[in-house]
Order: sequence, then structure tokens, then C-alpha cells
Amino acid sequence: MTTVMPHAGDAGPQPRAGRRRDRRAERRGPAAPAYITRRIPTYELLSDEALARIEDTADRILEEIGIDFRGGDDRSIELWRRAGAEVAGERVRFPRGLLAEVLRTAPAEFVHHARNPARSVRIGGDAVVFAPAYGSPFVMDLDQGRRYGTMQDFRNFVRLAYASPWLHHSGGTVCEPTDVPVNKRHLDMVLAHIRHSDKAYLGSVTAESRVEDSVEMTRILFGADFVDANCAVMGNFNVNSPLVWDATMTRGMRAYARANQGTIVVPFILGGAMGPVTSAGAIAQAHAETLVGCALSQLERPGAPTIYGNFLSSMSLRSGSPTFGTPEPALGSLAVGQLARRAGLPLRCSGAFTTSKLPDAQSMMESVTSMHAAVQCGANYILHAAGFLDGLLSMSYEKFVLDADYCGALHTYLGGLAVDDETLALDAFREVGPGNHFFGCAHTMANYETAFWDSELSDNNTFEQWSESGSEDSMIRANRRWKKTLAETGDPPLDPAVDEALRDFVARRKGSMPDAWY
Repeated sequence: MTTVMPHAGDAGPQPRAGRRRDRRAERRGPAAPAYITRRIPTYELLSDEALARIEDTADRILEEIGIDFRGGDDRSIELWRRAGAEVAGERVRFPRGLLAEVLRTAPAEFVHHARNPARSVRIGGDAVVFAPAYGSPFVMDLDQGRRYGTMQDFRNFVRLAYASPWLHHSGGTVCEPTDVPVNKRHLDMVLAHIRHSDKAYLGSVTAESRVEDSVEMTRILFGADFVDANCAVMGNFNVNSPLVWDATMTRGMRAYARANQGTIVVPFILGGAMGPVTSAGAIAQAHAETLVGCALSQLERPGAPTIYGNFLSSMSLRSGSPTFGTPEPALGSLAVGQLARRAGLPLRCSGAFTTSKLPDAQSMMESVTSMHAAVQCGANYILHAAGFLDGLLSMSYEKFVLDADYCGALHTYLGGLAVDDETLALDAFREVGPGNHFFGCAHTMANYETAFWDSELSDNNTFEQWSESGSEDSMIRANRRWKKTLAETGDPPLDPAVDEALRDFVARRKGSMPDAWY
């Protein structure tokens, strides 16, 4: 099946450099792995003493100040009461050591299953999983500029993620399809992940009923018994920082946990707004908020998979505007990675963050700062790895493929440095000798196709060659790339009976309620 483009646009003849890149891609050998196995160490930023001080501050926040559970989720408050927390109305305070005890049942790593078993990903340990950006109401490309996202845009981004060998996961709300009613769009989004990709995916989190719909659709796809015993869908949940869990989130988390599915627990802290301007204080706050959310999943169903999430960012103290991809949150990610490992939980961290409004030099500088911190800190699941623009308000087609290309470079970086007889190349030294070149020697010829990572989007020609080919910048090359990818990418096979059952479920659920746009 050929993808239908969202709008007309002839990519035009492809330059010879582009054709050469395609041929190089065909020669690269085995397909990219379902996920990355880290072969470089994590960066240990803080001493044990400093980490203990942060953990002690988090304990004091939880014990002395506490967290509010607002919105009427009485079940969550009652679970905490039974576990030994101090409850006063909506305020819950946590005796020191309570959360660590509750979290003993949380798995340190687990498999998030995809409908294609070869695409299943491991979450935790030395595994690293890249997933697209999440939650933007706008989309952007060079042809139409910035506009509200539609369901067709959503399907396109799912297909782009499916087509990329460097993205291991389909993501969740890759953009908001604003042309579909709010109370029904989750059905179309989950169906799009299932039909247009065979990678693992995230479900809805915006209401308990929508979580239940996401789980039920996953049961139709995998079988109810399989889903009860394995993680096949996850939800990404945000704390109402500072120190508030609202009922929409806690009910949703408990619904996933009740079904033995995954929860990603993520504070959203802009330093100076939802947390202190000082990084250490914001990290302590995030640690406290995250552990409470992860522990709640265990109170609902011990052993349910849960991920320690992190979203630290800064803000302009002159204007109050959020800033992304700055150095302070990058350092924060390194510390959070250490805290997650000490807690024994898988980590979701960072992403290709930027405040830039275009896929330009600023956007890539900020994104690389953030992504590099994520891979150095030991993150296992990296959401927002591709497409993030405009402070997460916009999902960019061009930025998506530029980020995915960089994720390819990170596969090589995380693969580490092999030192063996072949890589030490002593035979090549014997053949070449002093004063000659290695360009045509046997060792070079045996390794030239795989020796170096080769970007699909960078232009490495001379200035004269680049000029004669049209002087195209990276945004123009990326524009051509995403169009070509969509035009050539079909849907993975899906059992017709499963497809029919899913469509029937979606139709029945949509027919059971009037449209709501809020």
C-alpha cells in the first residue's frame, strides 16, 4: 500500500549525491537492531555524598510537606492510607522508607512487546530505545508552514517512525489530530499506531476510559491472556508540578497498572516556575514526585512495569518563557540517571529539545545538547527523540528526519570502541609501510563500507560540487527525504480479522458518545 500524501508536492529529480547516499544505505549490511545495547559507560556526575543529600531532601519534602492528590481519586488516597502514609484530606505525607519498600516489586527491566516480535524492545538495564516527540498541537513543514495537526499528519509521523531504522518505538501522541473530537481521537491514534507500524506504541492518558480503550484495543491485537501477562502498551503521565498529582493522571496510571501495562511517570519542571531555579532543588523535587507515581502503580498491582521519568527544563527569567536544550537541564539529566539507577528503576529522560521555531542551527545545537545528555545519563527510553520544535508546540517534518539521522549517529556512539586484531590493523601497517597511504590497501577495502557512520542527510561534497548541485541546505534535503519516505513506505501486514475487530471496536465506541471538543 502506498502512502497518500497530505498535500501535493513533487520532490523533483534527486541529485546524484542523493542517489549515492541511497546506494550506500543499501550496502550497510544488517538492519538496525530493535533497540540499542549500550556499550559505553554512563557518566557519573555526582558523588555518593551529593546523591545522598538529594535523596534526603526528597525524603524531607515527602515527609514534611507531602503531595496533594486532587480531583477526587479516593481510591489512590485510600491505597496510600493502607500502605502507611499519613493522610489529611487531599494531602499525603510519606514516612521515610515507605516508597522504597513499596517499589521493591517494580521490575528493574521488562520487555515492551510489539506486534512484530522482532520489533519488541527491552526497557531497562543497558538497553536504549528512541521514540518520536509527543504532544504537539501544531505541525510544520517548509511547504505549508505552521498549522494545527490533523489525523493525516498523525498517520504520516507514525509511518515516518516506522520507516526509520534509527527509531525503535512508534511513540504516542506524535501530534494532536485537532480535526477529530477530543473524546474520540484516542481511538484513531491507537488504531493508526497498530495499522501503520509494527513497533511498540503508547496509548492514551487523558481519561481513565481512554486508557481502558487503549488497553482493550491492545487486547484485541495481542490476545487478552498475553496482555495480562506481558507489557504491550504504556502510558506517559505527567505530574502537576509542584507536588500535585491530579485524578486524571492517577486514575489513568492505576488503569494501566491494573491491566499489568506500563506507566511512565514524568514531572514537568520549568526551573523558576514549577520548581526552584537551582538545579539541585529541582532534581530533589522531581525525584520525590516520580517515586510517588511509580509507587502508586505498585500499590494498584505489584509487579506492574513502571518507568522513572524526567523532564527538567529551564526558563528565561527575563520573559518567563520556557527554554529547552540548555546546559543546566542537561547536567540535571546526568544526576537523574544516577538517582534512577540507585532506585532500581528504568529511566525515561530528555530528548531532542529545542525552543527554535525552525529546524535550523539553533534547533540542532539545543537538541544535540539534550540528546547527548540523555545517552550519557543512562536513559533507557528516550521520548522526544525526533521532531521536537518550538518548545514542543510544533512537530516538524524536516526536524523529524534530521533528528532521526542523528539518532543513527548515536547508534554508533553507543556501540563503543572495539579493540581487537581487526581494528588494530597491524596487517594494514605491514602492507602500507612508511610514507604511503591506506586508501587502497586490503584492510581498507575490507572495511570501507562499514568503517564510518554515513549520514543520509549531510552533504560531504566539496563546495564546488555542492554549489553545482543547487546549494541546498539541510532543511531542503530533509524536506525531500520525508516526502520520499512517505511515498515509498507501505503498511506492515496485519491479520484481516484483527483489523476488522479493531475497526468494529472503534466504530462502536465512537457511536456510543456524542462528539466533544474539550
